[in-house]
Amino acid sequence: MDDMDRKILAEVQQDGRLTVTELAARVRLSVSPCHRRLRELERSGAIGGYRAVVDPAAVGLNFEALVFVSMRQEDRDTVAEFERAVGEVEEVLEAQRLFGEPDYLLRVVAADLAAYQRLYDERLATLPGVLRLTSTLVMKHVVRDRPLPAPGGTRRG
Repeated sequence: MDDMDRKILAEVQQDGRLTVTELAARVRLSVSPCHRRLRELERSGAIGGYRAVVDPAAVGLNFEALVFVSMRQEDRDTVAEFERAVGEVEEVLEAQRLFGEPDYLLRVVAADLAAYQRLYDERLATLPGVLRLTSTLVMKHVVRDRPLPAPGGTRRG
């Protein structure tokens, strides 16, 4: 990965709908080498895909919670079953396994508090191996969907 690859990544993170011609112009590279580099970034997994960023409120998901999960036991089978089951809960947008306590952090959306309570009672509380769930409600997003920084922490432009 060189500076040109990082420039390409910065541009497609800002606008994944750029044509290769537009991308090439932005990074000051001819179209053919830009296209090759883009395909190599995709092939290597540096670019994992392209998607639309949808505003949850625009589709009726006005409630968001961060749910901290403490496990009753953490043997391999229980962890695998929990992770499989949590992956099937479509309201869970992100699930991260943590070092220390708690064991997991889930980012969950719902239409409203009543819908979240149903989700909590019927799905989250019944996940395999769960000892305790602690919810924190999101008041507002201060930073959201930020592109990854360039290595070294300084943006290149």
